[in-house]
Amino acid sequence: MTVTLVPPPAPLPARTAPASSRPLDVLGVPGQINLDHAASAPCARAAADAVAELLPWYASVHRGAGALSRRCTLAYERARQTVGDFFGARPGDHVIFTRNTTDALNLLARALPTGTTVVTFAGEHHANLLPWPRGSVRLPVPAGPGEAVRALDAALTELRRDAPPGAGGPSRPAGPPVLVAVTGASNVTGERWPVAELAAVARRHAARIAVDAAQLAPHAPVDVAALGVDYLAVSGHKLYAPFGAGVLLGRGDWLDAAPPYLAGGGATSHVGDATHEVRWAAGPARHEAGTPNLLGAVALAAVCAALAEADRDELHAREQALLARLRQGLAALPHVVELRTFGPAAPRVGIVSFVVAGRDSGEVAAELAARHDVGVRDGLFCAHPLARRLLAEAAARSGRADLPPTALRASLGLGSTARDVDRLLAALAELG
Repeated sequence: MTVTLVPPPAPLPARTAPASSRPLDVLGVPGQINLDHAASAPCARAAADAVAELLPWYASVHRGAGALSRRCTLAYERARQTVGDFFGARPGDHVIFTRNTTDALNLLARALPTGTTVVTFAGEHHANLLPWPRGSVRLPVPAGPGEAVRALDAALTELRRDAPPGAGGPSRPAGPPVLVAVTGASNVTGERWPVAELAAVARRHAARIAVDAAQLAPHAPVDVAALGVDYLAVSGHKLYAPFGAGVLLGRGDWLDAAPPYLAGGGATSHVGDATHEVRWAAGPARHEAGTPNLLGAVALAAVCAALAEADRDELHAREQALLARLRQGLAALPHVVELRTFGPAAPRVGIVSFVVAGRDSGEVAAELAARHDVGVRDGLFCAHPLARRLLAEAAARSGRADLPPTALRASLGLGSTARDVDRLLAALAELG
């Protein structure tokens, strides 16, 4: 990925907010335990500092010659470069700033070539179920990562069975485009999906693959080149940068050939006097009409830079220890049943969904908040088909007929502690 930067403006004045020596510390309210990172993560100090530093300079982006505007344009394009580098963008990839993962996947859905078939699984978040065109293929929820790979291979084989050989030979069949859309980590169970293996299957069948990394990116490194994926969607508000920015990153050809996601200023290279006499821009600008979310982009880039400097292995080990503590504690409570798609030992990020037998999940969540200052999520987590299936399976597995129709979810992240986990477990024990 190549980004051309404008010449730097005059030197910055003294910083308006000192840079934190602990950029991955998160902001919070004393006494409140936040175990709802999977919905929206707290703000990292790096993001808050970056926004505070830029605010006095805030001005237009790509639209002015003054020092303020030039500074903001530089900050915006540097943010694009930083985010692209963090996620392993390749030459020819576009980094398009969006509002969130849902927005990014809807943008990609609008950019698909005519006739594209999208293949996804029924275990996806609604953001990766609902935007795709009619005729898309929805595969059943697999029992394990290996089954997911085999099911995708079978589905793509069937789709390509009657397609004539392409210019690249029999191994590169022609026919309508195919896009595989899959999550990197489940927002319901935290279980990690075999993205690299699914990408290899997609490539073998000349299909492209898009990954919803909203839940994976906050917990583990994600590199599109190393994984072999074509598109990546990410939310800043789940990545400790809650300033309204997300990203669609991926191959530029479909994006440059598609109509603009929004029609308006910034997306054009020329507008004539006649109706519809418009030449649309190429590159990210084509899909970023209007005044961009400068502060959101800069905040997200600041967190990406901080994570790039951090010891990700140490962060992973710490989270996995907390996750094991949480799951073991839940398993020891006879009235609590964990939800899962794969086997109990499947790799996962710091997300656990569960039910309390005989208790309404909404009432439990409200009681945890009111009596114990513990915040968790309740409901079906914008993944209704998957959550309903897992609730039914949990009832069958546990042999209990008194499980509620919705679930609770506890999710860990930066700032989570053993004390937080223990407070939740103690509160749930009182409900027994």
